[in-house]
Amino acid sequence: MSAPDRRRWLAGAGASLAGLALTACDRLNAHPGFTRVLASAEGLTRRAQRLVVDRKALAQEFTPEDLSPDFKANGTIRPSSPAYAAHAAAAFADWRILVDGLVERPQSLSLDELRALPARTQITRHDCVEGWSAIGKWTGARLGPLLDRAGLKPEARYLVFHCADHLGPNQDESDRYYESIDLIDAYHPQTLLAYAMNDQPLPVAHGAPVRLRVERQLGYKHAKYVQRIEAVADFAHIRGGKGGFWEDRGYEWYAGI
Repeated sequence: MSAPDRRRWLAGAGASLAGLALTACDRLNAHPGFTRVLASAEGLTRRAQRLVVDRKALAQEFTPEDLSPDFKANGTIRPSSPAYAAHAAAAFADWRILVDGLVERPQSLSLDELRALPARTQITRHDCVEGWSAIGKWTGARLGPLLDRAGLKPEARYLVFHCADHLGPNQDESDRYYESIDLIDAYHPQTLLAYAMNDQPLPVAHGAPVRLRVERQLGYKHAKYVQRIEAVADFAHIRGGKGGFWEDRGYEWYAGI
């Protein structure tokens, strides 16, 4: 099976599994043995993919002619907090992204400073667990050089992306979106902090001013409205302890395609 076909199959399979989850997983999740089996299967899947796929293998890239005329904005399309509204009204002139946690040199970068870092432009397909896909052009700072600038401590194993949006009824910290990736994906050449989409500043609906692009994973890993990147040894102490907003609610942490 070719890489593009594999990506389409996995995206479709993910959508099918998500549908099954709505009808069955609430009951099954009540059984600790079942959740342990799922966790071990996820680890096996991740290890197997790491073995058969080169850690630097690129996701397929496309041409400008392939760009989708309508790229769906999923999840939050405008964060509701007054602080975010003020930043958006000022064209994010005073916005900063923080890099902290297990780093030697914590960073606080403005949008202009982020744009001055080593960058990459790529046209890739976004595969959503809901079963739809779209092709977009992304420009952003490569995450690897930023991590080198901050200096990861030896015990750092994961990056946690803390976001400005809330996705849930409470609109408090329990509903704030967050995601995480390991250092293999963090240093992948296509992993970006994207600040432009289709040659325009990143729209609010798509995560302005900065979103994560981690092209070898499904769409829910591509955190929008990123405002802090925290290097951690593990995420057991963060929220539900599963490494992400949706993972805390039953999704797999590793969503490789």
